[in-house]
Amino acid sequence: MSWASTFPLRRVRLGRTRAAVPPPAPPARPAIPEAPTPAGPPPQPRLQDWVGVLAMVFGLFMAIMDVQIVTSSLTQIQGGLSATSDEISWVQTAYLIADVVMVPLSGSLSRLLSTRVLFVSATLGFTAASALCATATTLSQMILYRAMQGFCGGAITPSVFPVVYTKFRMPQLASVMVMISLILNLSSTLGPTIGGFLTDTFSWHWLFLVNIVPGILVAAVVWVTIDIDRPNLSMLRYFDFAGLVLMAVFLGCLEYALEEGPRWDWLSDNTILTAVIVSVVASVLFFWRVLTYHQPIVDLHAFLNRNFALGSFYTFIVGTGLYGATYVIPLYLAQVRGFSAMQIGETVVVTGLAQMALSPFSTYIARTVDLRLMLGFGMGLFAIAMYMTACLTNQADFNELLVPQILRGTALMCCYLPANLIALGTMPSDKLKNAAGLYNLTRDLGGALGLAAISTVLNTRLHFHWNRLIENINPARPAVQQFLDAQANRLDGVVSGDSTRAAFKLLAQLVQREALVLTYNDVLMLLGVAFAIGLLMMPLVGRPQSRMAH
Repeated sequence: MSWASTFPLRRVRLGRTRAAVPPPAPPARPAIPEAPTPAGPPPQPRLQDWVGVLAMVFGLFMAIMDVQIVTSSLTQIQGGLSATSDEISWVQTAYLIADVVMVPLSGSLSRLLSTRVLFVSATLGFTAASALCATATTLSQMILYRAMQGFCGGAITPSVFPVVYTKFRMPQLASVMVMISLILNLSSTLGPTIGGFLTDTFSWHWLFLVNIVPGILVAAVVWVTIDIDRPNLSMLRYFDFAGLVLMAVFLGCLEYALEEGPRWDWLSDNTILTAVIVSVVASVLFFWRVLTYHQPIVDLHAFLNRNFALGSFYTFIVGTGLYGATYVIPLYLAQVRGFSAMQIGETVVVTGLAQMALSPFSTYIARTVDLRLMLGFGMGLFAIAMYMTACLTNQADFNELLVPQILRGTALMCCYLPANLIALGTMPSDKLKNAAGLYNLTRDLGGALGLAAISTVLNTRLHFHWNRLIENINPARPAVQQFLDAQANRLDGVVSGDSTRAAFKLLAQLVQREALVLTYNDVLMLLGVAFAIGLLMMPLVGRPQSRMAH
């Protein structure tokens, strides 16, 4: 019998536009007018505008936080719904699939319904779905309600940016974007901590009940204060329902494969293989549809704008780093250090505090420094922070993680604001709604792809480090035998059964712990490499003009 079989390994869970066929009468199809947009520079923002945008930003906070708020309470939800450990992950997956489908669709819906109607409807739908989640008694009910919640939440985030870029110009624009970037980062960081507190103090139902009153208030305030465009119901005549179905199938199957693939060993599972095949076929048909239909559900021509394409690429990387680091570091603290949800929250909150401390200065930096320099500095600083973090040991805690987390928070504040301004700051007003949906989609896909890659690397590298470590775990070595004898003597009379076997089990746990530490260091280093690659591509970015002017 090999020594590898003695120590069982525990897996970590972790173009061209085609002319439309004219209707019979009249012979030529009239052009569909765009919703009117204000001409010339907008007036100075009023108090009403600030109140409305602040309400929208709070709605943004709720929508993004609810992606992560259940992660620290899945065990309690599992017990309440009588679900298995494999099934309960759908509480998270259902939200993410619906969110990813809705985000790019929001551009067309905002033109059809108007930004105000879409945001208020989405917020009320999100609030109602939250209340339904709290009443769920079975897993199937929870999955349905979480999908409804994610679908409505996916319309909230992109709707904020057209309002912000319409109502504000520099220097107010930079201040608002700093606030939004702070909300995006804090909501992802604080979600598990707030969720753990609510569950420990009350029950898991309050993860959803807490959204009801704020959701109603946000919807009411936005309805009264925000009105930047009018509905364009004529779009219904040529609405691309086929493109909508293809996009939903393409993105839904892709998100499912990314979320569930690492847990089921990717293409070796028939369900994952089927999802990938369906996603690939649907993606080909979807791209053909949007590039040939006269009124596509999503206009991909926005990516012909070089700065938008590069800004979206950078927000993809930022999404990978934001969600990846927020996932890996708490996982290390829980599995290696044995921290509780509250202790994890107290440790990782440093990143959010660093962002809050830097936010007043980042506005000044964005106005006085070339945005490309600011973004390059953030990308490089994040890579350095990951390199410093990738020196974890089995004893690393708050003190060892303090400086790297401060640097990571500083880097994210220096990345998000310029990436957003570079991507959306040069887009024409009539293209902004569609571009905002695509921009947010790239961030979400960056997070989804990043987490899927991290889960795969965690399992692969854990096996690698485990096999390398057990090569040296041989009782024939004096040091190993001395450890086993010492532990057997210590456990004799303390544990029931064979104390020698208990000593072997303890040794296996220590090997597992060290393999986990080395694996987490590998993942953190890979995140740093991704940001270093982004830094090397900075010379391709053109200097933003347009909305960066006063």
